[in-house]
Amino acid sequence: MRIKKGDTVEVISGKDRGKRGKVLKVEPKTNRVIVEDVNIIHRHMRPTQDMPQGGIIKNEGPIHISNVQPVCPSCDEKTRVGVGYLDDGKKVRICKKCGEDIDK
Repeated sequence: MRIKKGDTVEVISGKDRGKRGKVLKVEPKTNRVIVEDVNIIHRHMRPTQDMPQGGIIKNEGPIHISNVQPVCPSCDEKTRVGVGYLDDGKKVRICKKCGEDIDK
């Protein structure tokens, strides 16, 4: 997976195209990510002991990983992700546009 929890991503297709947000959760088995303030789902909840008021709750829904692209922190543009190596041999993700390290 080229996207990790905490990355900033931009949605490239769908109803929320162009929105940016932070990745809250990554689900590798289903190839989906949950992004902050993207794909908002409304759930109608009946009153319970925990929530005596009930009402409509808004949560983020999962979005397919192919519909988001990571945003490089240094050049602030959406980019593809490459793999680079540090001097000590550690593998890091790099920006394909500017060549900087994304994992900073």
